[in-house]
Amino acid sequence: MGFRLLPHVHPRHHLRRTFRLGPLRLHAGPDGVSWGLGAGRWSWNAKSRRHTVDTPGPGYWQSRGRR
Repeated sequence: MGFRLLPHVHPRHHLRRTFRLGPLRLHAGPDGVSWGLGAGRWSWNAKSRRHTVDTPGPGYWQSRGRR
């Protein structure tokens, strides 16, 4: 067990970055690169094939995607 400056943040999420080019979104992180589409409150990720809709208030709806 090592010392972490921010113990509540998982180390895998430190290098995640999203680049937006209009409706196209490129997600780069330690697991590789994926791309998706986004329009308003709806988004879709090509790697996971998961749809996400931002709902009013806290929370969101997410499809199961690829199994």
